[in-house]
Amino acid sequence: MTLAFQANGLGSIPSRRIPTIMKLVYVKKSDIGVGLFANELIKKGDTILKFDGPIITLKDIGKKPRKDWGDPLQIESDKFIDLEEPGRSANHSCNPTAGIKNNVYLVALKKISKDQEITWDYSTTVDNDWSINCKCKSKNCRKIIGKFKDLPVKIQKKHLKLGIVEGFIVDPYKEINKK
Repeated sequence: MTLAFQANGLGSIPSRRIPTIMKLVYVKKSDIGVGLFANELIKKGDTILKFDGPIITLKDIGKKPRKDWGDPLQIESDKFIDLEEPGRSANHSCNPTAGIKNNVYLVALKKISKDQEITWDYSTTVDNDWSINCKCKSKNCRKIIGKFKDLPVKIQKKHLKLGIVEGFIVDPYKEINKK
């Protein structure tokens, strides 16, 4: 099944709920399960979508059965967005096509072709002990997705310069970006 969504700067809205002028992204099977794909050319710098969902805490996540943990996006030291579609289907890549700006906006880091998978580096939002094996298969795959502070300094600097690191993580790294 393929779902289509429209990004309008105010949030992702399933296309069946409003008349759709442009279906920017869709969700379908990917190499590692389900992924988010471009329904048309997306230019570098374009806002793709706003991540939506209820705001929850790490404690809230822990109260759920593990199978219901979902896909929380860390936006503060103890605040998460319990992601809803289509954003929850955006997969990780160590060589991402997009990044998160202002905590909730997925923005293209490069030109994304029609039908190309839209990915972002999950480590730009992680500041806790969560980690998982990476399945992205990119040339520069780090094999593990985890805390931003555990990334190689070169990658930290790149992500900081691009402005795609969550605000609550950035402060301790401001000096690293100046060097």
